[in-house]
Amino acid sequence: MMKWTTLSLSLLLLAGTLHAQQSFLENQKLFPKVGDAYRMKEEALRKEFEKKGLTYPAKYIYLRSFKLDSELEIWVKNNIADTFRLFKTYRVCTLSGKMGPKRHEGDLQVPEGFYYINDFNPNSNYHLSLGINYPNYSDRILSDPKRPGNEIYIHGNCVTIGCIPLSDEYIDEVYIMAVNAKNAGEDFIPVHVYPVKFSNTGSTGYLMNKVCTNDNDEQFWNKLRTAYEYFEKHHRIPVIMTDAQGKYVM
Repeated sequence: MMKWTTLSLSLLLLAGTLHAQQSFLENQKLFPKVGDAYRMKEEALRKEFEKKGLTYPAKYIYLRSFKLDSELEIWVKNNIADTFRLFKTYRVCTLSGKMGPKRHEGDLQVPEGFYYINDFNPNSNYHLSLGINYPNYSDRILSDPKRPGNEIYIHGNCVTIGCIPLSDEYIDEVYIMAVNAKNAGEDFIPVHVYPVKFSNTGSTGYLMNKVCTNDNDEQFWNKLRTAYEYFEKHHRIPVIMTDAQGKYVM
């Protein structure tokens, strides 16, 4: 009797988990802008995946954004043991602030560092939006303790005061892929925000020779560069932690 009860509870928990995963997608589609995005974009996305030899929908996605290079990359895979493959690079509309991390509310800075998607907003004033978990643990140590800022999103409408803006057409696609991954069980979709694409020698030279003004900037960007280069080599996301001083540790 005890064995049957344990099995029954396990099956109920599994059913509840599957229902919750399925209902996230269906619930999102109930919102008009999300439903419209799926109707207008999903078939084209499916064909683009197939053309590139990728399986749609992707169960795991990874986002990399580059401020100076004005790009947002979407990497995908369908098995946790697989390496990521680049699906598409989107143009970021505009940039507010300058190179360097966000450190206080109102500085107009786009954060730099290692984040994950923590919010899906289907009713955004900026078409659709995906929130990132700024301030993260590192930011809370290194930023203004009282007013570090918050509400950083990847969103549409091509305007920004510290977020990552895309055209409405592009955010439709990114939002769909994020919903699909969340629905498949990827609860923490990683988003890494870099000042530059470190493989671009022109951008990196500008960053280090024209922008970098102190050792703290250089040390911070070198930590980001280490993570960038690890992913470039292995196409796997490195394990990234934060020490007691707020510094990233690979």
